[in-house]
Amino acid sequence: MSRPGVVDRMKRIGLALLAAIAALPAFAQTPTVAPAELDAIVDDVVARYRLPGLAIGVVEHGQVVYRRSLGERVAGGGEPVTPQTLFKIASNSKSMTTALLARLVDAGKLRWDDPVVKHLPQFRMHDDWVTRQMQVRDLLIHNSGLRAGAGDLMLWPEPNSYTRADVIHGLRYLKPVHSFRSRYDYDNLMYIVAGEVAAAAGGAPYETLLRREVFEPLGLARCQIGEWSRDRVGNVAQPHRREDGRNVPVREDGAMIANTTMAAAGGVRCSLDDMLTWVGTWLQPDGSVASWLSPEQRRALWSPQMPMPVSQRQRDWDGSRFSAYGYGWRLADVDGEFKVSHTGTLMGMYSVVTMLPEREVGFVVLINGEADEARTVLNQVLVKRYTAPEPRRDVAYYAQALQRERAGTPPAQRAPDTSARAPARAEDLRAWLGRYRDPWFGDVSLCDRAGQVRFVAQKSPLLSGTVQRVGERWLVDWDDASVDAEAWLEFAARPAPGGAGLRMAKVDPEADFSYDFEDLAFARTAACD
Repeated sequence: MSRPGVVDRMKRIGLALLAAIAALPAFAQTPTVAPAELDAIVDDVVARYRLPGLAIGVVEHGQVVYRRSLGERVAGGGEPVTPQTLFKIASNSKSMTTALLARLVDAGKLRWDDPVVKHLPQFRMHDDWVTRQMQVRDLLIHNSGLRAGAGDLMLWPEPNSYTRADVIHGLRYLKPVHSFRSRYDYDNLMYIVAGEVAAAAGGAPYETLLRREVFEPLGLARCQIGEWSRDRVGNVAQPHRREDGRNVPVREDGAMIANTTMAAAGGVRCSLDDMLTWVGTWLQPDGSVASWLSPEQRRALWSPQMPMPVSQRQRDWDGSRFSAYGYGWRLADVDGEFKVSHTGTLMGMYSVVTMLPEREVGFVVLINGEADEARTVLNQVLVKRYTAPEPRRDVAYYAQALQRERAGTPPAQRAPDTSARAPARAEDLRAWLGRYRDPWFGDVSLCDRAGQVRFVAQKSPLLSGTVQRVGERWLVDWDDASVDAEAWLEFAARPAPGGAGLRMAKVDPEADFSYDFEDLAFARTAACD
């Protein structure tokens, strides 16, 4: 046989071997961080913060190199969290919404620079010029000029009876606190609008499009959106809050999970395995996943679209000098490396997705309890194991750093002492009792009920409580303990029917910005019954 013939034969054998190897099931390579070390980190966080349940996974070079679940779906219920357990991923839903929009851009059904009114003629902002100038991209990057969390009381606490049409209509009454496109302030309502833009451009409800364009082609088999049966789907984690040192289930699901107004901003539920698949979609796309989204749109989603402030913590912990928002993703540098991430927070549910694209590394953490600090610490320790393994800073190091931050909070930013309180007497507030209306939030009543002054929101039943007097001020003590932000009532100097009679504000300045009481301006419309 001639030498060229031998070479050709060897090429054919080599190609056959490569094809055979490619057909073999993929096995994870040796991870950068030893599983035993990851176990110790996770165990430390769970014990320190007394978490009810957690699921965590690490992806390296397209392979899952670490996957662990522990705790219970419902504290004390005996049903374990598994990699298939569904968690609310909250604002990590936003990157799925932007991926859906990117698919529609690829299909030629919309453009990032389309005016919003092209797809939603009923859309209005407080300023007519902003209405005309608002583009689809602006809905996604928190540059509207509204206060952080403006209008979120139409979304939370759940359940409530606000619709997406209510959200779109209510936007025109929310007054900006900054110029349009001048700065970053986190905004959930614009993502509701973005979901409706997708529905208009895609010719189907948002939920249908998300399943068709994201869940199904990527194999996110257990991710849920819209209405679904808890028992048919099964294995669903429930949220918890801390009460007297215990994890207590809160706002548990009924047999049917209802569709939610805030779906496009934070309504998706997924399992750990789904989320690890989602991370792999971005870190190392291949085969059909590679063609699922064009390179141009992948770049757009991870390109800086709106500058974000670099916090002192980022500077101290990560040496960060850059921070920006892409389309549904936060972008930053960590120890000189590019980081793509997002967090998700709903009552009793916390999530984080973090990727280091240059290393082809990503993490997912899902928690069904109060876990703000736990999430921060766990994610930070994980990141540092890759970007700066020396000096080796552990869970205790970052937990103590957060404690020092809290200790250094200026007094003006701390919750005041309201323990010296007493139920308000109806005669003390007689001039102010009545029914009130805010143009976007709707109707509330402030009335004498069996000797107590009761505040009741018509469309948000969890915002019902008893008015308390604290010195010369008045606050609402909510009936439901899961509503964890009390509110001051601030009355105008002179009551006048039809006038601006009532404003509200958070008692704790550091409470969740989604309790946007400061955006309310009530006018009295009628007397109590």
